[in-house]
Amino acid sequence: MAAETEVAKNDVAKNDVAKNTICLWYDTGAEAAARFYVATFPDSTMGAVHRAPADYPSGKAGDVLTVAFTVAGIPCIGLNGGPVFRHSEAFSFQIATDDQAETDRLWNAIVDNGGQASACGWCKDRWGIAWQITPRVLTAALAAGGAEAKRAFTAMMTMGKIDVAAIEAARRG
Repeated sequence: MAAETEVAKNDVAKNDVAKNTICLWYDTGAEAAARFYVATFPDSTMGAVHRAPADYPSGKAGDVLTVAFTVAGIPCIGLNGGPVFRHSEAFSFQIATDDQAETDRLWNAIVDNGGQASACGWCKDRWGIAWQITPRVLTAALAAGGAEAKRAFTAMMTMGKIDVAAIEAARRG
């Protein structure tokens, strides 16, 4: 009886949805995207995968419909809704990195896995989700204000992936 109760508790926990969850629309790649994010970003976990109980405009009964996951501590639901809506840079995940190695690892994981590099620390994954891979040194430089912030900002504007050493040099002048 105790084992059955524990299983029931685990099933409820798997199906719990956070009070505020970001829903990300995918054509058909929600599960693959979630698994990539969980493998790539710290503080990320895979949750329940739910299959469609009936046919729907973009899929069939039994297809993966939604996937619950946490990416870098943010609860999300991936919805396989079909090609109706596309992602844009109007929504992005901003990931604060501690050093160049972490910046390189995350940026390269996204870009080298079918993603696309952009400017000023931005890139897009192969599913179209925009990411800002932002070293904390850049955020601190901009928060400092004045000439230091201006130099760091000017340096950042010339970059794709952020170069931590170049930002630190710009801060010093």
